[in-house]
Amino acid sequence: MQHPSHDTSSSGPRVTIVVARARGGVIGAGNALPWHLPEDLRHFRATTLGRAIVMGRKTFESIGKALPGRRTIVVSRDPAWSHPGCESATTLRDAIALAAQPGPDPAIATDEVFVVGGAELYREAIGLAQRAIVTEIELDVAGDAHFPEFDPAQWRALSRSTHLAQNGLHFEIVDYRRRAPSPDAAG
Repeated sequence: MQHPSHDTSSSGPRVTIVVARARGGVIGAGNALPWHLPEDLRHFRATTLGRAIVMGRKTFESIGKALPGRRTIVVSRDPAWSHPGCESATTLRDAIALAAQPGPDPAIATDEVFVVGGAELYREAIGLAQRAIVTEIELDVAGDAHFPEFDPAQWRALSRSTHLAQNGLHFEIVDYRRRAPSPDAAG
């Protein structure tokens, strides 16, 4: 009997999505964040510190460097892609498998991996993840990269915390968990 919500946890780390999105699911514009929210950057750092993070090559290029205190794994279709301080994989599944193995820094945990962008990787990760930590920003902004809405049949909000940024933006940090499959769905 398969339990989709536990597929990767039994064979690897728990997969957690970390994303900030504005209204309409906007997560980026021109390969950059279309808002300035230092409080969310601090939340992102605190959440991912000491863990493996997986991102697409374009997201990595927008950051430009490996993030300190984390294991940076970049997904690129180019098997020869490399950058100092980073590891690479050609698929998201390979990146998750890599994160399950001890890396160069033994202090980095292998029990949970954070998928941190961009849009293409999120679309794939949403089917693999057991958890999503989403910063919901109360902002209408144009963008060319989007994160989908969560299917309430598959995901539930476990907790929400409301915040007011110093620049006046309102945002919520929502911890979503994948629902366990219903017993009658197995038949």
